[in-house]
Amino acid sequence: MATTIPIHPAGAGARARLVTPAGAALTSLPPLSVYVHVPWCVRKCPYCDFNSHAVPAELPERAYLDALRADLEQALPSVWGRQVVSVFLGGGTPSLLSAAALDEILAMLRACLNLLPDAEITMEANPGTAEAGRFRDYAASGVNRLSLGIQSFDDAQLKQLGRIHDAAQARAAIDMAQRAVRRVNLDLMFALPGQDLAACLDDVRQAVSFGTEHLSLYHLTLEPNTVFAKYPPQLPDDDTSAAMQDAVEARLAEAGLQRYEVSAYARPGARCRHNLNYWEFGDYLGLGPGAHGKLSFHDRIVREARLRSPDTWMAGAMARDGSHIAETRVVGPDELPFEFMLNALRLKDGVAAGSFAERTGLSLAGIAQPLQAATARGLLDPDPARLRATPLGWRFLNDLQEMFL
Repeated sequence: MATTIPIHPAGAGARARLVTPAGAALTSLPPLSVYVHVPWCVRKCPYCDFNSHAVPAELPERAYLDALRADLEQALPSVWGRQVVSVFLGGGTPSLLSAAALDEILAMLRACLNLLPDAEITMEANPGTAEAGRFRDYAASGVNRLSLGIQSFDDAQLKQLGRIHDAAQARAAIDMAQRAVRRVNLDLMFALPGQDLAACLDDVRQAVSFGTEHLSLYHLTLEPNTVFAKYPPQLPDDDTSAAMQDAVEARLAEAGLQRYEVSAYARPGARCRHNLNYWEFGDYLGLGPGAHGKLSFHDRIVREARLRSPDTWMAGAMARDGSHIAETRVVGPDELPFEFMLNALRLKDGVAAGSFAERTGLSLAGIAQPLQAATARGLLDPDPARLRATPLGWRFLNDLQEMFL
């Protein structure tokens, strides 16, 4: 899901000093993606800190579609003429939408934007809302990748996590998705309450058995302002969690799924293009309540956020006066190195060193000191042609990223 990057003031002491120019200019614009947020769920999961809301008695589908069109039309001057490489419909639970609504969304995107013919179009779906006929209709409208929020194949864990589906429904949803589209991702979580290594690996074993092309694996964390933060369950300790991560990576590699990002594993040629664009510091237009975006212009990079409340966002979008936008800010040249590295270093292969200047408009020489310091500590690969964490750097990724604050 698209999120803003919080920027914190750099601390004193051991961090290497950043030297950045007063201004920067981009000679070319990065690839552009579109994120569409559908904010409703059947019910809120106790671990979830996303902008999701329990669905009302009647889903306001028509009002949402009208507001989404208004939001898109007001954003067009910022992205006019640019090609769109991917679309991601996230939430919330986008699979609560009718097939007709999804068709209308994709039709309006095609009518207003320059979508590439082979654009990756992903839709998130929850097994508890899966219908075979609806999945086929989504595919007929242009969805070519489905991402299923499985989380676990253990019924007791699913209940603890507040999921509305059970393991049987998860398996049925995977079968439906594979019949509808060729590209399927499964979301799993690990380090669950009371989970041991054997149970974690059993979840992975079952996920692998379906032969899907991509797996997203997330460590359960207790996020602020969630039910789990207020009533924390007993989670595995750090050593057990680390052992789970290592064992899972080895098991998935045996199954042909290589880890290419902190939380993502894929078969050859099956990496998620939409998320890669985030991590490579590409651009994305965020539409819908609570959606965040990053847009580059030749003289600036802008982050923006929509209002989180669905009702307030819908009213603001329909007013067509910009009141549906909660925040717009230019990312300063002193913030850009951290923002770039925060994303790029999540990739196991890192990025080409030249992409720093291409995507930020800044010279790599401006961050020579933290680069040298990170390399000296064994956290950054010494290869001058790539910006890539070493295995040690990946294990202590937060420390490495913070060196660029």
